[in-house]
This record gives sequence, C-alpha cells and structure tokens, in this order.
Amino acid sequence: MSTQIFVNLPVKQLDRSVAFFTQLGYSFHPQFTDENGTCMIVSDTIFVMLLAEPFFQTFTKKALCDATRATETILCLSQDSRSQVDEIVAKAVAAGAKTPSAAQDHGWMYQHGFEDLDGHLWEFAYVDLSAMPQS
Repeated sequence: MSTQIFVNLPVKQLDRSVAFFTQLGYSFHPQFTDENGTCMIVSDTIFVMLLAEPFFQTFTKKALCDATRATETILCLSQDSRSQVDEIVAKAVAAGAKTPSAAQDHGWMYQHGFEDLDGHLWEFAYVDLSAMPQS
C-alpha cells in the first residue's frame, strides 16, 4: 500500500467549506463525513480532513491558530500545466477565496495560490523539470 497523507484542517463552518471546495471540483468520502468533519479527496493518496473547530480542538491541547491572522502552513499541490494552476485559482477566487500574491513564473516552475475561506494558504505549482537550470 502506498503511503497516504491526511492533512487535518480546522474550519469555522463545515458546510461552507464543503461548498467552497466542491466548487473547485473536489469530492468527499461519504463514510468519513458527519457534522464534525469530512474527508476531501485530493487524489488516491492525498486527503484533507476538514474538521469543525470544536472537534479539531479535541485532538490537541494547544490553541488553534487563526489562519486569517497567522500562517500555520502552506499546502502545495502539483498540477499538470500552467493553465491548470490558473484554472484552480480562478475557481477559488470565484468561490470567495483571496489571492495573497501574484502568480510567480520562474521559467521552469509556475505557481500561484489562494487563501481559502478560513485563511488556509494553498499553492498550486506546475514544474517542468526538463527546463530546470542545471547547477
């Protein structure tokens, strides 16, 4: 079995977060969905657990980070083309996300991202290893 990753993110309003990510084209695992959280399917090996803040808090004694005021992490996902990067960011903005910075084009790597409804930072990158500068 391949290694899988389950990223856990606290969300203020679960239904609102599900609606947002649905607009970006993601689906959710019904067996892992209830009023406390849901399992967003990114790929066969990548999942994001969107957990209502009170439920998320049961997993840690630490205070939750307010991602609208402080950066906790940046989640970066690869895409197959520059146009796919632009497409997902455009969908996110149309669904209510903010873009904290402009797209970055390094020639061999193109990236852009958004801040979701809870302030979590998402980056999407297209990397062309054949165009990567040789050291």
